[in-house]
Amino acid sequence: METFADYILSEQDYIKKMEIVYYLKKRANIFFDNSVIFKTELARMFIDDMMITDVDRNIVLTACLLCFCKKSSNPQDLSKVKSYAKEGAEYLATLGFNDRFCKICEELNRYSGSKPREKESDILELVDNFGGMLLNRPERRGFPVDEALVLLEYRNMKNKDNRYLEKFKEFVCVTEGIAV
Repeated sequence: METFADYILSEQDYIKKMEIVYYLKKRANIFFDNSVIFKTELARMFIDDMMITDVDRNIVLTACLLCFCKKSSNPQDLSKVKSYAKEGAEYLATLGFNDRFCKICEELNRYSGSKPREKESDILELVDNFGGMLLNRPERRGFPVDEALVLLEYRNMKNKDNRYLEKFKEFVCVTEGIAV
């Protein structure tokens, strides 16, 4: 019997994957909005433009579409901010995703303390942090790209080991025409 995990992972068309998650949102009331699509597109561009070949592109894009599934639409609830990735990973396990996929989703942020981190998780962490800074929020306007890049490096990723940070900074600079 095919699981939801088998179904979405076997779909290679990126747009069709988004449609599948959209219908899952309608059916299971998961978190899925334009910010998820934006961050997933950022991940796709990073992997493709920088020719990142040491990760499974399909896994990264699928995880990026689903890792926010239990995110709260109320960012003021700090307990939910700290727990949504773990709760999402647990939910994804019920849909048939294997332990490694769920670990990748749980490692979206550093709250789980999971070590060693998966390579795919490092990409999710970067696009979540950087993409989130670019977007307008109820409490603030989105940051300009150059400011978001500085904040990513010197605040969000300060003293954190992320194997793709330098490559991601290069990607942003090339894409935006920012001098390095």
